Parts: sequence; structure tokens; C-alpha cells
Amino acid sequence: MTSVVPHATAPLSGSALQQLRRHIAKQRRQSSRFAQQRAAQRVLAQFRFFLDRTRQPIMRAGIYLDAFGEIRTQALIQECFKRNIKVFLPKVCAMNQRLVWVEISKHQYQNHRFTKHRLGMYEPMATRGQPISKLDLVIMPLVICDTTGSRVGMGGGFYDKTLSIAPKRPIRLGLAHEFQYIAENIQRAPWDQSLDALVTPKKCYIFKRPFKKTISLIKKI
Repeated sequence: MTSVVPHATAPLSGSALQQLRRHIAKQRRQSSRFAQQRAAQRVLAQFRFFLDRTRQPIMRAGIYLDAFGEIRTQALIQECFKRNIKVFLPKVCAMNQRLVWVEISKHQYQNHRFTKHRLGMYEPMATRGQPISKLDLVIMPLVICDTTGSRVGMGGGFYDKTLSIAPKRPIRLGLAHEFQYIAENIQRAPWDQSLDALVTPKKCYIFKRPFKKTISLIKKI
């Protein structure tokens, strides 16, 4: 298991944080196809080990459809199908800008039953979904993650808004390229929802102390 120690410098905030977000988002978009494929393969290996060592039963997983150079999730979705884990995809609710979760079958996934949101990401075509409290695990995209599990997304706040009102919280697992994990701490706002763990191509970082009890060992690649 990788231990994480907060950095001693002042937390990143304001214009410095926004500038770093733009820089890392650009770096992510410019990743080569080979780099993306290699990262996805290594993240899959970490994800398998994560599932094997997580003592909390995972029967329902929420997984995003990747875009903008994010870690590719196709192999993770297929892995869930192999393990008979039900897969739910996020969809933005137009009324309140929160996420609902639409179950998708292997057949629907393979036939690309998706629609494109105005912001550029893909969503399931169905209009009705489940609340996030129904999930055991939610896999979250991000731009930046720090050593405490604080997460910076693209700026829409969809995951923060959704998790902030959830009566039951699922395990929160972030996916990121190694360069998205930074040593500097991020200034956390009261509404920000942090991660329990982060998977990168090299390691799995565990942030939340209660959650650490559910993991017996994390593989280093």
C-alpha cells in the first residue's frame, strides 16, 4: 500500500490552481495514442488488484465514458461485465445539474447506445437513472489529485453536487495519469468531495483512513 504524506507548502488556490488545471488538462489531451493505450493497460491491472483486495462487496459500479484524454475506461467496463458487476453510466440531469446513473447492459455498451452532451462527453441515451447512493463504487474522472485525495475536475461540479446530497456514499475511486497526481496540496472548498483512493498506471493511492481497512494490499507496477 502506498502511504501519502501531505506536502508542507501552502495549498494551491485561486489563479495558480486554475493555471495548473489548464496546463494539466492540455497535457492530458495531447497524450499520444500509444501513451493512452499503455496507461489504460496498466490502470486495468491496478483496478483488477483493487477489486480482488477490496473486502467491501461491489455489485454496482458507476463508471464514466472517457473523453478529453482521460484514462480510457473501456477495459474497466468490460472487466466489470466479466465479474458480473452491474455497470451504471453517469448522465447529467438538466434540471439540477446533478448526475443520475443509468444501468447499461453489455449488449448496449457494445452497440454504443450513447448520446453526446453539449460539453463534449458521452452519456447513455436513457433519460431515467438511479441516484448515486445505489452504487457500491463510483469511478471518477479528474484533472488533478493531491496527496490528501482532494480532486479538481473540469469545473462543472457534477460529481461534487451529486455526492454532497447522497445519504449513502459509495467508494470513490479516481483514475488519472501519473502526471495528474501532484505533491502540492489543493485548497479544498466546503462543497468539494474528495476521493477514497486513486488509481494511476503506477500505483494505487489510499487516502481515507476508514477505507484503508478494506484493502489488504495494493500492487505496485
